[in-house]
Amino acid sequence: MSMSPSPSADQPPVAVRTAYAERLDLPWWLWLVGLVAAALLAVEIWMGASGVRAWLPFAVLLPLTAAGLWWLGRIRVGVVDAELRVDDARLPVRFVADVVPLDVAGRREVLGVGADPLAFVVQRPWISGAVQVVLDDPADPTPFWVVSTRHPVELAEAVLTARDAARRLVDRPADEPA
Repeated sequence: MSMSPSPSADQPPVAVRTAYAERLDLPWWLWLVGLVAAALLAVEIWMGASGVRAWLPFAVLLPLTAAGLWWLGRIRVGVVDAELRVDDARLPVRFVADVVPLDVAGRREVLGVGADPLAFVVQRPWISGAVQVVLDDPADPTPFWVVSTRHPVELAEAVLTARDAARRLVDRPADEPA
């Protein structure tokens, strides 16, 4: 017997609607710099030695560096159904008051000296753009989210569109068709 829930016969399956999706991966030149640095460190450890010291630094450092670089670029940002998803964090769009696209100067100002310590921040230094998602949830002490993105205007539009669609569904009379 399976423990997973099965859809009932009277409920149609719900399609997952993705309005925006992006992966915050590293640019190619950071991969190159990281792997070259790991290779130079492996050469330093090797230094012409024989035996295990001849191959072990290369066999350990290069794969570990590649895994670390992949891990740094694993974050996904998306607007799926009625949620803003940033890695494992999920924000229902009904709690979004406003979304502000930020350029480099705007991101520096929001995350600078006067930054709010309660803000939720997912920032990648190799990505210049970001969005500030201002929240309207009295139960949550988090005032806003700041999320890195390569396309701040598109992400802001997707969040606002999803928020407006969710509000229209809530405000719609029960006898009105979807």
